[in-house]
Amino acid sequence: MSFHNKVVVVTGATKGIGREIALTFARHGASLIVNGRNSERLADLQHAIQKEGGTCFNVLGDASSPETANQIKEIISSKFQKVDVLVNNAGMNKRTPTLQTTLDDWENVIRTNLTSAFLISQSVLPFMVENKEGVIINISSTTASTPHKNATPAYGASKAALNYLTMHLAYEMAGHNIRVNAVCPGPIETDMTEQWDDTYREKVINGVPLKRLGDVSDVAEMTLFLASEQASFITGQSIHVNGGTLMR
Repeated sequence: MSFHNKVVVVTGATKGIGREIALTFARHGASLIVNGRNSERLADLQHAIQKEGGTCFNVLGDASSPETANQIKEIISSKFQKVDVLVNNAGMNKRTPTLQTTLDDWENVIRTNLTSAFLISQSVLPFMVENKEGVIINISSTTASTPHKNATPAYGASKAALNYLTMHLAYEMAGHNIRVNAVCPGPIETDMTEQWDDTYREKVINGVPLKRLGDVSDVAEMTLFLASEQASFITGQSIHVNGGTLMR
């Protein structure tokens, strides 16, 4: 799958799944616009993409901020005049149960996981509509479909809403040849899982039918596939990458 001459935007790209998604597109020839809130990690990612021979522009800021959406829009306008793929990956979770969840916690999670995807999509869609093609991929979660005691209620609610937003945009934009899908990871090995003790890790792995945690590359490769021509008849779907922890 070649993405030469393709422009890809990835939010929340400085670590974990988002970083791997950005690097995977770079390895396949894409030019990148990457967003994150940590300047050092963003600079490190830019260097890594350039080592792959790719072009990369950084946008430092909160993906749920209109200012960040405007910065992305300005780079597209001034450098490329088009965008082919948007990956809405920016996200956060809290570990607090319902009775300990504050209003600020609730609103922060909803804003980061859902509002950011709406704002960034809204900023890039005019370019896709004008060019009569484009792909949006929202990084959701298996928790959108089944509760998890290790996630705040706002997390699952925001991801379930993100799956609906995926369907709505897919339906609304199909006439412009724009496809929209979501990827729903299950237990994936990231910097967050490094905080688990051995007992909890074993418990999680035993709950996965494939008896292993996923790798960030598993999510990145699914994202790459959904962005490619091989997936040209797939839209409005939420694809689970979870080792069998949720089956339908």
